[in-house]
Amino acid sequence: MSRHVVVIGAGVAGMEAAGQLSKAGFEVSLVEKDIKTGGHLNDWYKLFPDRRDSSEVKDYLDRITRLNSIRFIPGTEVEKISRINDNLTLKTTEGTEMAADAVIVATGFDLFKAARKEEYGYDIYDNVITSSELESMFCKGKITMADGSVPAKVGFLHCVGSRDEKVGNYYCSKLCCVTAVKQAIEIREHLPESRVFCFYMDMRMGGAYYEELYREAQEVWGVNFIRGKISEVGESINKNLIIKSEDTLAGRPLKMELDMLVLMSGMEMAESGKKLAVSSGLNVGENRFFSSEDHHFGSNLSNMQGVFYAGSCTAPMNIPDTISHARAAVSDVMDYFNLRK
Repeated sequence: MSRHVVVIGAGVAGMEAAGQLSKAGFEVSLVEKDIKTGGHLNDWYKLFPDRRDSSEVKDYLDRITRLNSIRFIPGTEVEKISRINDNLTLKTTEGTEMAADAVIVATGFDLFKAARKEEYGYDIYDNVITSSELESMFCKGKITMADGSVPAKVGFLHCVGSRDEKVGNYYCSKLCCVTAVKQAIEIREHLPESRVFCFYMDMRMGGAYYEELYREAQEVWGVNFIRGKISEVGESINKNLIIKSEDTLAGRPLKMELDMLVLMSGMEMAESGKKLAVSSGLNVGENRFFSSEDHHFGSNLSNMQGVFYAGSCTAPMNIPDTISHARAAVSDVMDYFNLRK
């Protein structure tokens, strides 16, 4: 086919969409603001719920995007999408333009900046880190505190930047609970003598085998789950973290010393996606992600004809859901072209 489709974003959704479009015979341009493909997948150690190595998924995505009909354009950010009559034009931040017969937006998500929650001490205390930073430690095979010592007591705080009226994010990021469970198990695997505590509002384990992983964390690995949000983080004279919380099940306040606190940062619409929405007139929903035409049967459709969405630019998604959503976007692109014959 002579149709040209531009995919914006070379994370999981963008790579899957580009690969499936290419296999269907389309000419594909895959535009990525970074210099390499993979997005956040490059930063993860193992994936829930089976804890398979993230490199296996990356290898699959690399294979399907090595086809000759895919032109990869790294280090380029799409600034605006315009439609004049039946023609779509994309303008980049470098000032270049490209024409497209259809566009798939797969700009993904950014992790919530934990420093916005000052009460948790991120960027204030050395041993308050994010889940992403802990994942990097797992990749390197070494879990240490700022002074190089090994933590004996590690806490995980759920819902940092999600379900939080103060920061304007009312939605659940969907993946923080299961990520905390996975990482808590991995801490115990790497540091068998450590004690691990998860502080949560409620456990939202809404995925295949998520609940089983949660049970494994408790029954096999001895992870302690405490229902209660941390209200304040301080530091003792010996540089231990002091957290104040409440055990809402026991109905009592709680004060504890920790060596390391891991903040489970939620997901927000990528900054590049926000800019693209404003400049192109693409609708944004109440959750401040791209707003689909219909949540039930049009989740890949935008308000601009010929422009489609794939993956977590529309809402928080895990990797299997992201891949399925990308494939659905490709199906909608094919339907769009068939109707225009």
